[in-house]
Amino acid sequence: MKQQRQIYTVSEITQDIKLLLENAFGEVWVEGEVSNFRPSQAGHWYFSLKDDSALLSAAVFIRNTRDIRFKLEDGLKVVCFGKIDIYAPRGQYQLIIEKIEPKGIGGLQLALEQLKEKLEKEGLFKQEHKRPIPYLPGCIGVITSQQGAAIKDILKVLDRRFKEARIVIRPVRVQGEGAKEDISEAIKELNLFNESVDRDKRIEVMIVGRGGGSIEDLWAFNEEVVARAIYNSRIPVISAVGHERDVTLSDLVADVRAPTPSAAAELVIPRKEDLKNNLEDLTGGLQNAFANISAGFQQEINGLLHRLHLNIAHDFELAESSFQSARRKLFLLNPAVRIQQYLERALDLARQIFVRAGHIIELKQNRFHKAAGMLSGLSPLNILSRGYSITFAQDSGRIIKEGRQLAIGDSIKTRLYKGELISEVRGIK
Repeated sequence: MKQQRQIYTVSEITQDIKLLLENAFGEVWVEGEVSNFRPSQAGHWYFSLKDDSALLSAAVFIRNTRDIRFKLEDGLKVVCFGKIDIYAPRGQYQLIIEKIEPKGIGGLQLALEQLKEKLEKEGLFKQEHKRPIPYLPGCIGVITSQQGAAIKDILKVLDRRFKEARIVIRPVRVQGEGAKEDISEAIKELNLFNESVDRDKRIEVMIVGRGGGSIEDLWAFNEEVVARAIYNSRIPVISAVGHERDVTLSDLVADVRAPTPSAAAELVIPRKEDLKNNLEDLTGGLQNAFANISAGFQQEINGLLHRLHLNIAHDFELAESSFQSARRKLFLLNPAVRIQQYLERALDLARQIFVRAGHIIELKQNRFHKAAGMLSGLSPLNILSRGYSITFAQDSGRIIKEGRQLAIGDSIKTRLYKGELISEVRGIK
Protein backbone atom coordinates (compact mmCIF):
# COMPACT_ATOMS: atom_id res chain seq x y z
CA MET A 1 0.00 0.00 0.00
CA LYS A 2 1.44 3.34 -1.07
CA GLN A 3 2.18 5.80 1.82
CA GLN A 4 0.53 9.22 1.47
CA ARG A 5 3.00 12.17 1.36
CA GLN A 6 2.91 14.97 3.98
CA ILE A 7 3.38 18.27 2.12
CA TYR A 8 4.04 21.54 4.05
CA THR A 9 3.87 25.10 2.86
CA VAL A 10 6.91 27.29 3.44
CA SER A 11 5.03 29.23 6.08
CA GLU A 12 3.96 26.04 7.85
CA ILE A 13 7.45 24.57 8.01
CA THR A 14 8.83 27.91 9.14
CA GLN A 15 6.20 28.17 11.86
CA ASP A 16 6.89 24.61 13.04
CA ILE A 17 10.62 25.30 13.22
CA LYS A 18 9.89 28.45 15.17
CA LEU A 19 7.81 26.52 17.69
CA LEU A 20 10.52 23.88 18.00
CA LEU A 21 13.19 26.50 18.68
CA GLU A 22 11.03 28.36 21.18
CA ASN A 23 10.18 25.15 23.01
CA ALA A 24 13.78 23.92 22.96
CA PHE A 25 15.46 27.12 24.10
CA GLY A 26 12.91 29.67 25.32
CA GLU A 27 14.87 32.46 27.02
CA VAL A 28 18.64 32.03 26.78
CA TRP A 29 21.94 33.73 27.60
CA VAL A 30 24.36 33.77 24.67
CA GLU A 31 28.02 34.80 24.73
CA GLY A 32 29.83 36.07 21.66
CA GLU A 33 31.68 38.85 19.88
CA VAL A 34 29.78 41.71 18.19
CA SER A 35 30.22 41.76 14.42
CA ASN A 36 28.76 43.87 11.60
CA PHE A 37 26.96 46.25 13.98
CA ARG A 38 24.45 48.45 12.08
CA PRO A 39 21.87 50.70 13.78
CA SER A 40 18.72 51.46 11.78
CA GLN A 41 17.09 54.85 11.24
CA ALA A 42 14.16 53.67 13.33
CA GLY A 43 16.48 53.18 16.34
CA HIS A 44 16.76 49.37 16.26
CA TRP A 45 20.16 47.65 16.38
CA TYR A 46 21.15 44.76 14.12
CA PHE A 47 24.38 42.79 14.32
CA SER A 48 25.83 39.29 14.53
CA LEU A 49 27.24 37.34 17.47
CA LYS A 50 30.15 35.12 16.53
CA ASP A 51 32.74 32.80 18.01
CA ASP A 52 35.53 30.83 16.38
CA SER A 53 33.23 28.55 14.37
CA ALA A 54 29.70 29.97 14.14
CA LEU A 55 27.62 33.12 13.54
CA LEU A 56 24.23 34.08 15.03
CA SER A 57 22.11 37.00 13.80
CA ALA A 58 20.82 39.29 16.57
CA ALA A 59 18.53 42.27 16.96
CA VAL A 60 17.79 44.77 19.74
CA PHE A 61 14.57 46.73 19.34
CA ILE A 62 14.40 50.41 20.28
CA ARG A 63 12.41 49.79 23.47
CA ASN A 64 15.43 47.94 24.86
CA THR A 65 18.26 50.07 23.41
CA ARG A 66 17.42 52.90 25.82
CA ASP A 67 18.49 50.76 28.79
CA ILE A 68 21.96 50.04 27.33
CA ARG A 69 24.26 52.86 28.43
CA PHE A 70 27.54 51.73 26.87
CA LYS A 71 28.41 52.00 23.18
CA LEU A 72 27.98 48.80 21.20
CA GLU A 73 30.70 48.33 18.57
CA ASP A 74 32.36 45.61 16.51
CA GLY A 75 34.84 43.45 18.40
CA LEU A 76 33.19 43.94 21.80
CA LYS A 77 32.68 40.67 23.70
CA VAL A 78 29.22 40.55 25.28
CA VAL A 79 26.75 38.29 27.06
CA CYS A 80 23.18 38.68 25.73
CA PHE A 81 19.80 37.62 27.13
CA GLY A 82 16.84 37.05 24.83
CA LYS A 83 14.70 34.62 22.80
CA ILE A 84 15.42 32.60 19.66
CA ASP A 85 13.03 33.63 16.89
CA ILE A 86 12.53 32.97 13.18
CA TYR A 87 12.40 35.87 10.75
CA ALA A 88 9.86 34.34 8.37
CA PRO A 89 10.46 36.50 5.25
CA ARG A 90 14.02 35.20 5.06
CA GLY A 91 13.60 31.91 6.84
CA GLN A 92 16.44 32.98 9.15
CA TYR A 93 16.63 32.32 12.86
CA GLN A 94 17.94 35.12 15.12
CA LEU A 95 18.33 36.14 18.74
CA ILE A 96 15.94 38.88 19.87
CA ILE A 97 17.94 40.53 22.66
CA GLU A 98 16.44 42.16 25.75
CA LYS A 99 19.60 42.70 27.81
CA ILE A 100 23.30 43.05 26.96
CA GLU A 101 26.24 42.99 29.37
CA PRO A 102 29.87 43.49 28.39
CA LYS A 103 31.87 40.41 29.28
CA GLY A 104 34.22 40.86 32.23
CA ILE A 105 33.09 44.42 33.12
CA GLY A 106 29.81 46.03 34.17
CA GLY A 107 27.78 47.92 31.61
CA LEU A 108 27.86 51.21 33.53
CA GLN A 109 31.59 50.92 34.08
CA LEU A 110 32.19 50.33 30.38
CA ALA A 111 29.94 53.25 29.44
CA LEU A 112 31.89 55.43 31.87
CA GLU A 113 35.24 54.38 30.41
CA GLN A 114 34.03 54.97 26.85
CA LEU A 115 32.69 58.46 27.61
CA LYS A 116 35.77 59.32 29.70
CA GLU A 117 38.03 58.43 26.78
CA LYS A 118 35.92 60.54 24.41
CA LEU A 119 35.93 63.66 26.64
CA GLU A 120 39.62 63.28 27.40
CA LYS A 121 40.44 63.29 23.68
CA GLU A 122 38.43 66.51 23.33
CA GLY A 123 40.51 68.15 26.09
CA LEU A 124 37.77 68.65 28.70
CA PHE A 125 40.03 67.44 31.52
CA LYS A 126 43.12 69.54 30.65
CA GLN A 127 44.60 71.59 33.47
CA GLU A 128 44.91 74.78 31.40
CA HIS A 129 41.11 75.03 31.23
CA LYS A 130 40.71 75.03 35.02
CA ARG A 131 40.22 78.37 36.79
CA PRO A 132 41.22 79.36 40.34
CA ILE A 133 38.60 79.59 43.06
CA PRO A 134 38.15 83.16 44.47
CA TYR A 135 39.65 83.55 47.96
CA LEU A 136 36.61 84.95 49.78
CA PRO A 137 33.55 84.98 47.48
CA GLY A 138 30.67 87.24 48.41
CA CYS A 139 28.09 85.01 46.71
CA ILE A 140 28.14 81.19 46.36
CA GLY A 141 25.89 79.05 44.16
CA VAL A 142 24.90 75.54 45.31
CA ILE A 143 23.36 72.94 42.98
CA THR A 144 22.18 69.81 44.80
CA SER A 145 19.10 68.08 46.19
CA GLN A 146 17.11 70.15 48.65
CA GLN A 147 16.25 67.06 50.72
CA GLY A 148 19.68 65.39 50.85
CA ALA A 149 22.32 65.54 53.56
CA ALA A 150 24.74 67.33 51.21
CA ILE A 151 22.92 70.70 51.35
CA LYS A 152 22.75 70.52 55.15
CA ASP A 153 26.47 69.81 55.42
CA ILE A 154 27.35 72.64 53.02
CA LEU A 155 25.15 75.22 54.78
CA LYS A 156 26.43 74.16 58.20
CA VAL A 157 30.06 74.69 57.20
CA LEU A 158 29.39 78.00 55.43
CA ASP A 159 27.38 79.34 58.38
CA ARG A 160 30.11 78.38 60.82
CA ARG A 161 32.92 79.87 58.78
CA PHE A 162 31.46 83.07 57.29
CA LYS A 163 27.82 83.99 57.87
CA GLU A 164 28.11 87.15 55.77
CA ALA A 165 28.45 85.20 52.48
CA ARG A 166 25.32 85.14 50.28
CA ILE A 167 24.18 81.70 49.07
CA VAL A 168 22.04 80.98 46.00
CA ILE A 169 20.57 77.45 46.12
CA ARG A 170 19.22 75.78 42.96
CA PRO A 171 17.48 72.50 44.02
CA VAL A 172 17.79 69.64 41.51
CA ARG A 173 17.16 65.92 41.23
CA VAL A 174 20.50 64.17 41.69
CA GLN A 175 19.49 60.68 40.56
CA GLY A 176 16.86 58.93 38.52
CA GLU A 177 14.91 59.99 35.46
CA GLY A 178 15.51 63.60 34.41
CA ALA A 179 18.37 64.21 36.86
CA LYS A 180 21.02 64.87 34.19
CA GLU A 181 18.79 67.41 32.42
CA ASP A 182 17.93 69.08 35.73
CA ILE A 183 21.58 69.46 36.78
CA SER A 184 22.81 70.74 33.41
CA GLU A 185 19.96 73.27 33.17
CA ALA A 186 20.68 74.50 36.71
CA ILE A 187 24.32 75.22 35.79
CA LYS A 188 23.18 77.20 32.74
CA GLU A 189 20.59 79.10 34.80
CA LEU A 190 23.14 80.30 37.37
CA ASN A 191 25.37 81.53 34.54
CA LEU A 192 22.41 83.43 33.05
CA PHE A 193 21.64 84.82 36.51
CA ASN A 194 25.07 86.47 36.57
CA GLU A 195 24.31 88.25 33.30
CA SER A 196 21.15 89.84 34.74
CA VAL A 197 22.50 91.34 37.99
CA ASP A 198 25.10 93.92 39.01
CA ARG A 199 28.70 92.78 39.29
CA ASP A 200 28.72 92.97 43.10
CA LYS A 201 25.74 90.58 43.29
CA ARG A 202 27.06 87.92 40.90
CA ILE A 203 27.77 84.34 41.90
CA GLU A 204 31.57 83.97 42.15
CA VAL A 205 31.83 80.20 42.59
CA MET A 206 29.48 77.22 42.25
CA ILE A 207 29.29 73.92 44.19
CA VAL A 208 27.73 71.02 42.24
CA GLY A 209 27.29 67.66 43.95
CA ARG A 210 25.49 65.21 46.21
CA GLY A 211 26.16 62.68 48.96
CA GLY A 212 27.50 59.16 48.51
CA GLY A 213 25.87 56.19 46.83
CA SER A 214 26.33 53.40 44.32
CA ILE A 215 27.55 53.97 40.77
CA GLU A 216 23.90 53.91 39.70
CA ASP A 217 23.02 56.59 42.29
CA LEU A 218 25.89 58.84 41.13
CA TRP A 219 25.35 58.21 37.42
CA ALA A 220 23.78 61.61 36.67
CA PHE A 221 27.21 63.14 37.35
CA ASN A 222 28.76 60.80 34.76
CA GLU A 223 26.43 61.97 31.99
CA GLU A 224 27.92 63.82 29.01
CA VAL A 225 25.40 66.66 29.18
CA VAL A 226 26.38 67.44 32.79
CA ALA A 227 30.12 67.26 32.05
CA ARG A 228 29.77 69.66 29.12
CA ALA A 229 27.62 72.08 31.16
CA ILE A 230 30.36 72.25 33.82
CA TYR A 231 33.05 72.71 31.17
CA ASN A 232 31.12 75.56 29.50
CA SER A 233 30.28 77.33 32.78
CA ARG A 234 31.73 80.83 33.07
CA ILE A 235 31.46 80.51 36.87
CA PRO A 236 34.25 78.41 38.47
CA VAL A 237 32.83 75.02 39.55
CA ILE A 238 33.71 72.82 42.53
CA SER A 239 32.49 69.24 42.05
CA ALA A 240 31.60 67.42 45.29
CA VAL A 241 30.04 64.08 44.40
CA GLY A 242 29.82 61.18 46.85
CA HIS A 243 32.73 60.27 49.08
CA GLU A 244 36.47 60.56 48.55
CA ARG A 245 36.69 57.17 46.80
CA ASP A 246 34.02 58.13 44.24
CA VAL A 247 35.38 59.82 41.11
CA THR A 248 32.90 60.96 38.45
CA LEU A 249 33.30 62.75 35.13
CA SER A 250 31.99 65.88 36.86
CA ASP A 251 35.00 65.70 39.20
CA LEU A 252 37.41 65.41 36.27
CA VAL A 253 36.00 68.30 34.23
CA ALA A 254 35.36 70.71 37.15
CA ASP A 255 37.83 73.45 38.09
CA VAL A 256 38.31 71.87 41.53
CA ARG A 257 37.29 68.45 42.88
CA ALA A 258 36.29 68.17 46.55
CA PRO A 259 36.16 64.71 48.21
CA THR A 260 32.83 65.51 49.95
CA PRO A 261 30.21 68.32 49.98
CA SER A 262 31.49 69.48 53.39
CA ALA A 263 35.03 69.67 52.02
CA ALA A 264 33.73 71.76 49.11
CA ALA A 265 32.30 74.31 51.55
CA GLU A 266 35.64 74.37 53.40
CA LEU A 267 37.47 75.02 50.13
CA VAL A 268 35.19 77.96 49.29
CA ILE A 269 35.37 79.78 52.63
CA PRO A 270 38.52 79.85 54.81
CA ARG A 271 38.11 79.73 58.58
CA LYS A 272 37.36 83.06 60.25
CA GLU A 273 40.36 82.49 62.53
CA ASP A 274 42.59 82.18 59.45
CA LEU A 275 41.14 85.39 58.02
CA LYS A 276 41.77 87.15 61.33
CA ASN A 277 45.36 85.90 61.44
CA ASN A 278 45.93 86.98 57.83
CA LEU A 279 44.53 90.43 58.62
CA GLU A 280 46.79 90.74 61.66
CA ASP A 281 49.78 89.70 59.54
CA LEU A 282 48.87 92.25 56.89
CA THR A 283 48.38 94.96 59.54
CA GLY A 284 51.75 94.16 61.09
CA GLY A 285 53.38 94.18 57.68
CA LEU A 286 51.79 97.56 56.89
CA GLN A 287 53.03 99.02 60.16
CA ASN A 288 56.53 97.72 59.50
CA ALA A 289 56.37 99.16 55.98
CA PHE A 290 55.36 102.58 57.36
CA ALA A 291 58.19 102.39 59.89
CA ASN A 292 60.71 101.43 57.19
CA ILE A 293 59.49 104.20 54.89
CA SER A 294 59.70 106.75 57.70
CA ALA A 295 63.18 105.61 58.68
CA GLY A 296 64.28 105.69 55.06
CA PHE A 297 62.97 109.21 54.56
CA GLN A 298 64.61 110.39 57.77
CA GLN A 299 67.91 108.85 56.75
CA GLU A 300 67.71 110.45 53.30
CA ILE A 301 66.83 113.84 54.79
CA ASN A 302 69.74 113.66 57.21
CA GLY A 303 72.03 112.77 54.32
CA LEU A 304 70.75 115.69 52.26
CA LEU A 305 71.28 118.12 55.14
CA HIS A 306 74.78 116.78 55.74
CA ARG A 307 75.74 117.13 52.08
CA LEU A 308 74.20 120.61 52.04
CA HIS A 309 76.34 121.72 54.98
CA LEU A 310 79.44 120.28 53.32
CA ASN A 311 78.70 122.07 50.05
CA ILE A 312 78.10 125.41 51.78
CA ALA A 313 81.27 125.08 53.86
CA HIS A 314 83.29 124.18 50.78
CA ASP A 315 81.87 127.16 48.85
CA PHE A 316 82.69 129.53 51.69
CA GLU A 317 86.20 128.12 51.90
CA LEU A 318 86.64 128.75 48.19
CA ALA A 319 85.33 132.28 48.61
CA GLU A 320 87.61 132.92 51.55
CA SER A 321 90.58 131.54 49.65
CA SER A 322 89.81 133.67 46.61
CA PHE A 323 89.37 136.76 48.74
CA GLN A 324 92.67 136.22 50.54
CA SER A 325 94.44 135.65 47.22
CA ALA A 326 93.01 138.90 45.90
CA ARG A 327 94.15 140.74 48.98
CA ARG A 328 97.66 139.37 48.60
CA LYS A 329 97.81 140.48 44.98
CA LEU A 330 96.47 143.92 45.90
CA PHE A 331 99.01 144.18 48.66
CA LEU A 332 101.81 143.24 46.30
CA LEU A 333 100.68 145.44 43.36
CA ASN A 334 99.21 148.26 45.42
CA PRO A 335 97.91 150.50 42.57
CA ALA A 336 94.58 152.03 43.55
CA VAL A 337 92.82 151.00 40.34
CA ARG A 338 93.94 147.40 40.63
CA ILE A 339 92.82 147.43 44.20
CA GLN A 340 89.35 148.61 43.20
CA GLN A 341 89.09 146.06 40.38
CA TYR A 342 90.07 143.15 42.56
CA LEU A 343 87.75 144.33 45.29
CA GLU A 344 84.79 144.44 42.90
CA ARG A 345 85.71 141.02 41.54
CA ALA A 346 85.90 139.64 45.03
CA LEU A 347 82.51 141.08 45.95
CA ASP A 348 80.93 139.74 42.75
CA LEU A 349 82.35 136.29 43.46
CA ALA A 350 80.96 136.47 46.98
CA ARG A 351 77.51 137.38 45.66
CA GLN A 352 77.59 134.40 43.25
CA ILE A 353 78.58 132.14 46.07
CA PHE A 354 75.72 133.29 48.24
CA VAL A 355 73.21 133.02 45.37
CA ARG A 356 74.41 129.49 44.58
CA ALA A 357 74.29 128.53 48.22
CA GLY A 358 70.75 129.88 48.52
CA HIS A 359 69.68 127.97 45.40
CA ILE A 360 71.16 124.74 46.74
CA ILE A 361 69.43 125.25 50.09
CA GLU A 362 66.11 125.93 48.33
CA LEU A 363 66.41 122.73 46.22
CA LYS A 364 67.23 120.63 49.27
CA GLN A 365 64.34 122.19 51.23
CA ASN A 366 61.89 121.47 48.39
CA ARG A 367 62.99 117.83 48.26
CA PHE A 368 62.73 117.63 52.04
CA HIS A 369 59.19 119.08 52.05
CA LYS A 370 58.12 116.73 49.21
CA ALA A 371 59.43 113.69 51.10
CA ALA A 372 57.75 114.87 54.29
CA GLY A 373 54.49 115.40 52.38
CA MET A 374 54.62 111.89 50.93
CA LEU A 375 55.21 110.46 54.41
CA SER A 376 52.35 112.50 55.84
CA GLY A 377 50.02 111.38 53.03
CA LEU A 378 50.64 107.74 53.89
CA SER A 379 49.67 108.21 57.54
CA PRO A 380 46.13 106.99 58.47
CA LEU A 381 46.01 109.79 61.11
CA ASN A 382 46.29 112.37 58.36
CA ILE A 383 43.02 111.07 56.90
CA LEU A 384 41.33 111.35 60.29
CA SER A 385 42.67 114.90 60.73
CA ARG A 386 40.61 115.98 57.70
CA GLY A 387 37.38 115.19 59.49
CA TYR A 388 36.95 111.52 58.65
CA SER A 389 36.34 108.82 61.25
CA ILE A 390 36.28 105.00 61.51
CA THR A 391 33.34 103.17 63.07
CA PHE A 392 33.69 99.78 64.78
CA ALA A 393 31.10 97.39 66.25
CA GLN A 394 31.47 97.68 70.03
CA ASP A 395 31.02 93.95 70.70
CA SER A 396 33.15 92.38 67.91
CA GLY A 397 35.47 95.23 66.95
CA ARG A 398 34.81 94.73 63.20
CA ILE A 399 34.85 97.78 60.92
CA ILE A 400 31.35 98.94 59.87
CA LYS A 401 31.15 99.60 56.11
CA GLU A 402 27.38 99.38 55.52
CA GLY A 403 24.31 100.31 57.54
CA ARG A 404 22.87 96.83 57.17
CA GLN A 405 25.67 95.45 59.33
CA LEU A 406 23.99 97.10 62.37
CA ALA A 407 20.66 96.96 64.11
CA ILE A 408 18.89 99.57 66.21
CA GLY A 409 20.22 99.43 69.74
CA ASP A 410 23.72 98.23 68.78
CA SER A 411 26.68 99.94 70.43
CA ILE A 412 29.33 101.41 68.17
CA LYS A 413 32.76 102.97 68.72
CA THR A 414 33.87 105.88 66.50
CA ARG A 415 37.59 106.64 66.20
CA LEU A 416 38.30 110.39 65.60
CA TYR A 417 41.55 112.18 64.89
CA LYS A 418 41.83 112.75 68.62
CA GLY A 419 39.78 110.55 70.90
CA GLU A 420 36.92 108.05 70.49
CA LEU A 421 33.13 108.14 70.85
CA ILE A 422 30.83 105.38 72.14
CA SER A 423 27.33 105.59 70.61
CA GLU A 424 24.08 103.66 70.41
CA VAL A 425 22.32 103.21 67.06
CA ARG A 426 18.95 105.02 67.16
CA GLY A 427 18.10 104.66 63.48
CA ILE A 428 19.48 103.27 60.22
CA LYS A 429 19.06 104.86 56.78
